[in-house]
Amino acid sequence: MSTESSAAAGFPYQLIATDLDGTLLRGDGSVSGRTRDALAAATAAGAAHLVVTGRSVPWTVHILEDLGYEGLAVCGQGSQIYDAGQRRLLTSVTLDRQLAGVALAKIEAEVGPLHLAASRDGLDGDVLVGPGYAPAGHLPAIPLTDAADLWSAPLNKIYIQHPTLSDDELTEVAQRVAGGFVTAVMAGAGIVELLPLGLTKATGLSLAARRLGAKAAGTIAFGDMPNDIPMFAWSAHGVAMANAHDDLRAVADEVTASNEDDGIAAVLERLLG
Repeated sequence: MSTESSAAAGFPYQLIATDLDGTLLRGDGSVSGRTRDALAAATAAGAAHLVVTGRSVPWTVHILEDLGYEGLAVCGQGSQIYDAGQRRLLTSVTLDRQLAGVALAKIEAEVGPLHLAASRDGLDGDVLVGPGYAPAGHLPAIPLTDAADLWSAPLNKIYIQHPTLSDDELTEVAQRVAGGFVTAVMAGAGIVELLPLGLTKATGLSLAARRLGAKAAGTIAFGDMPNDIPMFAWSAHGVAMANAHDDLRAVADEVTASNEDDGIAAVLERLLG
């Protein structure tokens, strides 16, 4: 039975695309039993669950393993498609380091010195954290002590922070002065990222959906941050969490409960009837 026909028989969407942080995951990094059950029921009814996260693969694998997830996962803001069952990276898009250097120079010319971190490409890619950068959460990282190391290996993304500007202000500046060289997005509190030009979550989502035989018209997406806006634009139905950024709520088709209150489960249970 095709993905499309089985989904139509028991669930109104072929594909359920979920962000992780602030969406599928609770604040302590766990997924509730209710949400696990709702996803299991939806997949049993014929839908496919696709994780679409800003996290690179090394920061995602342990979550997928905990979920017993063996399908495709879109990682690194769309730059990586990972086959969890085969533990294999299927596609990877890296940042043009020369363009990234120009972008950083333009942003710093506008606002002064930035605090930097970077995510290296690959299944075992390290995250480098420079002086002054405050990492979100407790994910593994190594100190960046020599600035030259930032450019010594292929990168998925560069993270930027500013000592006084808010995330929204820093993102606006980066998009305005460096938007011709990189894509700049806000992915969470304290997380402003510089990505390959033109790359969004929708890029990876569309590639993964094609591999699964699913279409945009059959996709429901859940998210909480501005980096989820392209994913909502691509999908037939976008659901923002109650804790979502105002910019995402403004373009969502509906707003559900927060990630702490099983917002994904509430929608899936309703759709399952």
